[in-house]
Amino acid sequence: MTEPTLWTGPIVDAHQHFWIPEDGHHPWLLPEARIPFRYGDYTPIKRRYLPEDYAADSRGHDIRATVYMEAEWDPADPVGETRWVSDLAARTGRPNAIIAQAWLDRAEWPEVLQAQAGFPLVRSVRHKPGGPARPGEAGRSPMSDDRWRDGYALLESAGLHFDLQAAWWVLPEAEALARDFPRTLIVLNHTGLPADRSEDGLRGWHGAMARLAEWPNVAVKISGLGRPGLPWTTEANGWIVRETVAMFGPDRAMVASNFPVASLCGSFDDIFTGFKRILAPLPPDDQAKLFHGTATAVYRPA
Repeated sequence: MTEPTLWTGPIVDAHQHFWIPEDGHHPWLLPEARIPFRYGDYTPIKRRYLPEDYAADSRGHDIRATVYMEAEWDPADPVGETRWVSDLAARTGRPNAIIAQAWLDRAEWPEVLQAQAGFPLVRSVRHKPGGPARPGEAGRSPMSDDRWRDGYALLESAGLHFDLQAAWWVLPEAEALARDFPRTLIVLNHTGLPADRSEDGLRGWHGAMARLAEWPNVAVKISGLGRPGLPWTTEANGWIVRETVAMFGPDRAMVASNFPVASLCGSFDDIFTGFKRILAPLPPDDQAKLFHGTATAVYRPA
């Protein structure tokens, strides 16, 4: 039997951030800010993080392109973030594609969408919809509101995808979006947020992910698998990674760093070498899609 070989080829990192907290554009990164954060104390990432920092963190991995994810810049100025990141890309060569901030239910959304879509690197938008805080809790997310859905409907004509960060128990609402807007690609962020690793928690996550994966216009980023106070390990995350690939297939799945946020749980090498070890048993063509091909097809990095 041939021994599995770790991927050594090119990587497109499908989800990462840059920021300069002292500029004041990210309210949650101000020194005095304290928000509920899924990794606990996030003080260590309240620091400048720019392409040179990313290059140092990712050394030893063949990063060919990165996809910038909006980083909760001041919501009063969503286009300002895209302008700043576009200028950064022009000066440094990173990032190579942008997921822009969106507020789909605001009155000014059509004008903001037009502005965001006008930037050459913008491929997608993200609006975190929130929703019930735990499984079984009453309530729905804004994804079910008519006004929000009217804003979502505009993405198709703009030629943009929708990046969705939502807990797995909200994913039935995402299924409705996938059904009703079949020509808009949904990219589920952070593996559906499987934070509860109990038997019941993983069963609920798996069921929700399997149902969402039935829709061909949904892809997934395998990322965001850290847990507060625990290191990122292949033992802790291997089953989730493998099951996600099995549900969505390599053509609709991609790995991503979520740096610098994920540095709260492990080094870049911990995470990407972990992905490489978990995925090594797969055929080389499948590994190529997961590390490079799917993200390239979805985000068309420049």
